[in-house]
Parts: sequence; C-alpha cells; structure tokens
Amino acid sequence: MKAMIHTHYGPPEVLHLADVPMPVLKDNEVLIKVHAATVNRTDSGFRKAEPFIVRFFSGLFKPKRQILGNEFAGEIEETGKHVTSFKKGDQVFGQTGDSFGAHAEYLCLPEDGAVALKPVTMSYEEAAAVCDGMMLAVNYLRAFNIQKDQKILIYGASGSIGTAAVQLAKYYGAYVTAVCNTKNVETVKSLGADRVVDYTTTDFTKDTELYDFVFDAVGKTSYFHCKNLMKPNATYSATDFGYLLQNVFLTLWTSFFGSRKVIFPLPKENRKDILFFKEIIETGHYKAVIDKRYPLDQIVEATRYVETEKKTGNVVITV
Repeated sequence: MKAMIHTHYGPPEVLHLADVPMPVLKDNEVLIKVHAATVNRTDSGFRKAEPFIVRFFSGLFKPKRQILGNEFAGEIEETGKHVTSFKKGDQVFGQTGDSFGAHAEYLCLPEDGAVALKPVTMSYEEAAAVCDGMMLAVNYLRAFNIQKDQKILIYGASGSIGTAAVQLAKYYGAYVTAVCNTKNVETVKSLGADRVVDYTTTDFTKDTELYDFVFDAVGKTSYFHCKNLMKPNATYSATDFGYLLQNVFLTLWTSFFGSRKVIFPLPKENRKDILFFKEIIETGHYKAVIDKRYPLDQIVEATRYVETEKKTGNVVITV
C-alpha cells in the first residue's frame, strides 16, 4: 500500500511517499480503507521530536512509528473473526492516538478502539477533521468541570482545538469569549462564541471581564499573562507544557497554594467519546472547520502550511 513515511526526525521534507506492507489484521481488529485524514500539530511534534521529551515515546534516535496521522475517516475493508460491532462496508471515523498510521491507504484498529460509525451528516473529509481537536477540547473542559452560565476565555479559538472548544463550551452552556486574529473573527462568531476579541487590535490580557476558566488552546500564552483575567477561584490550562515545563510545575504548585488553579490533564482517546462526538454532530451542535485540503502525495506542502501556525480549523488529507 502507499503511505507517507519518515525514517528519521527533521523538517517536513523528511516525509516521503513509499510502498509499505499492508497492516496484518488481528482477530479483534478492523481493517480500514482510509478516505481522509489530517495533518495537525501532534504529527509535527512527533515528526520533529520537539519538545525533546517526545523522543521518550516515539524513539530516542529515530521514529519507531514511521507513518503519522492520528485521525481518520474511511470504510471497513475487512473484520477480524472475533469482531461483532462492525461489518465490511461500514463508514467509520475515529482516532489512532499514539499508534498513528492514518497517513496511509489502510490501517488496523481494535474493535473497541476509538472508532465509530461516521456521522451520517458528514462527508469523509469533514469526519476526519473532528476527533483530535474535539478529544483534546472535551478532556480539558471536563477537567474544568464547566457548568452552565460560567464564563470561559478561549485563546487560539480558530485552530482545530480552539474551534472545538468554542462549540463544546457552548454545548455545555458556558458564556464564551474567544480570542483570535482578524481574519477568523467571523468564523469564530459563526461557531457560537458570545464575544470575540481580535488580539491583533486589542490586548486581551487587559480585558475588564473576569473568567471562571481561561483555556489556551494553542499554547502561546501563560498563566502569568492571564492571571488578571481570572476570578479568585478560577482555573487556567493550556495545551502545551509551557516555557521550562511551567504548566506541569504550576499544576503541582497551585494544587497546594493559592485559590487560582492550573491544571494539565493528559487526554486519552477512547470509543465512548467518539460516540459522544457522533451524537452531538448529528443533533446539529457541532460542525467541522476545514481550512485546506491536500492529496496524500502533497503532505509535505500541507505540513509546511500547518507549521505556519496560520491555519483555521483543520488541514485535511485526501487518501
């Protein structure tokens, strides 16, 4: 089968199209013909091995998993003899997590993995652009224990995690202030944000509003920059370790000292959440945001675009 692989760490150009063996189907697995996938910052981090801590998971000197891609949509090609939940021809979507493998024509996943029938209201490309952003966003919002009418500020509201967080926070009934750049203001408004702040014209850290939660969905700000925006018992979180791993240390420090908290949850993909995503999509509470689409053999160009950090929502790969 065709797949985009990387045999060593480096810039986007280390990715190249290759013929690789088909994955071997186990009795408890499904073989999926991939129709669409995405390129996201997780792929970039594991391809570059940045931060260095990534190497402890992906291989110290070279990547153990050569095929990236951790979200997909496709069709069941074959099922293992013990599989009962799926059948050949089922249209599915989901997430592969740290096993990756979606930048290929085929992949195998356990029947009880993070895979479910594709929402009937979505195309393959739209369904592929759901799970990574939503999985991260929903785990952070659950860690916040966000409640109806509470106020949340979401920084980086136009990325894949940010667009998911805006829609999920509204689903939970929160009042959402979203921070993004000029070109994405209208898009973010269309996702349901109650208020949008353009950070290119307004210093959001000088906002007079106080929030129950501050969520940095792109890892570009810090607790110290946002502290003045937080109510006395508010919580801050970011999708990044922060400078000198500060978010990890602040999680420990604020658990003992002070009323404001920093949390750093470690999301894990699972089938229950994929089914939850399918439900809220089909009931009209969520839509995928796609910036650009590239064929599999143009994944280097797609990756370069993702790493400009200017994408809106998701960058989709058609396989």
